[in-house]
Amino acid sequence: MTFLELYSKLDERFPKSLSCEWDNDGIMCMPAPDRQVKKVLISLDITEDVVDFAIENRFDTIVSHHPLVFHSQKSLSVENYTQRKLIKLVKANINAMSFHTRLDAATDGVNDVLSNLVHLYNAEVDSIDPIGRVASIRESENDVTLPEFAKWVKLCLNSPCVFYSGNRVVKKVYICGGDGKDMIPAAIANGADTLLTGRASYNTMIDAKDMGLNIIEAGHYYTENPVCIALENYISSLDNSVKIEKIESNNIQIIK
Repeated sequence: MTFLELYSKLDERFPKSLSCEWDNDGIMCMPAPDRQVKKVLISLDITEDVVDFAIENRFDTIVSHHPLVFHSQKSLSVENYTQRKLIKLVKANINAMSFHTRLDAATDGVNDVLSNLVHLYNAEVDSIDPIGRVASIRESENDVTLPEFAKWVKLCLNSPCVFYSGNRVVKKVYICGGDGKDMIPAAIANGADTLLTGRASYNTMIDAKDMGLNIIEAGHYYTENPVCIALENYISSLDNSVKIEKIESNNIQIIK
């Protein structure tokens, strides 16, 4: 399987039609389209540490969630951090692709994986914005308070810090991994009492109670990184001879 053949399979599974108009995902760097895919590195982000690891360990392909190139580049210079990564990849003959908002919206993508991880029930695609999911606490469970559910989310995601705001019992949850503050209107329109996301903002967290919506902020990285396992499983199903490795890209430090 060549790099272009792998991209074609992933593009079919996670189609570009699901990407937001403002997004830039797909092929990020392709110095060797016909290179055989034998060793794939999967990461949420393509940081310089990830690029260096791929070079040092002879990976031929990198697959990420967050795009390596988000804004247009007008030149190539080692003085620019994005361009420096591209130069390194080209010199090493390493191809890279990213699946961003299409992976958020796709079946078994970011938000389906997140819903399953926190054991929610009957997750459905938001009819307003297909990125989001609407799911329920199981009917067999007693009323779940917001603090209880926030603690459960922290445990399931192994997140070092979870913020929450609001005062409603948790029954119907709107799920949007990553930065989900813009999904508040969709959460309310779908009748959710709780928005589970990675990052909101101070103002939205403060206003949550007045809006009649619980907000749980569990960390951008921790709500999205589990999708790397789904990417690994899908690539393995295409060719189980391909060696696949996942690498942590989170370099944000927390003082506990």
